[in-house]
Amino acid sequence: MNKMKLVGVLLVMATALGGCASSMSSGAYTRAQARQTQEVQMGVVESVRQVQLEGTKTPVGTVAGAAVGGIAGSTLGSGRGSTVGAIVGAVAGGLAGSAIEEGVTKKPGLEITVTLDNGRMIAVTQEADETFRPGDRVRILTGGGVTRVTH
Repeated sequence: MNKMKLVGVLLVMATALGGCASSMSSGAYTRAQARQTQEVQMGVVESVRQVQLEGTKTPVGTVAGAAVGGIAGSTLGSGRGSTVGAIVGAVAGGLAGSAIEEGVTKKPGLEITVTLDNGRMIAVTQEADETFRPGDRVRILTGGGVTRVTH
């Protein structure tokens, strides 16, 4: 029964930490970006293309999956079989945990191509949290290594 409680706790931890993935939304700022100067440019949207923003690949999913897989694998057989089961379970669980984390944290995004008022053309990829259409007048905010498109 204690093994089942541990598996439950590890799954809850992995889910909670997966929710901590950083946002690539035009409206999300890190604490370090607050109170920083940003350059503002105006432009017109030329095209919008839907893209997929890949999920996070942190050790959290791998470690949680390995722990759960190791515990589950250790219940197979006895003696050396139990040890081998734990090792195989940990490796398989680690691979599965990593894949699950990436799948759960990936998000839909947009590649927005904009012609700036100075004639220069740029493309910005960000989370699909706003709707953009060709012809829309937009602001391009750039600062601290981050560029975002907003209305």
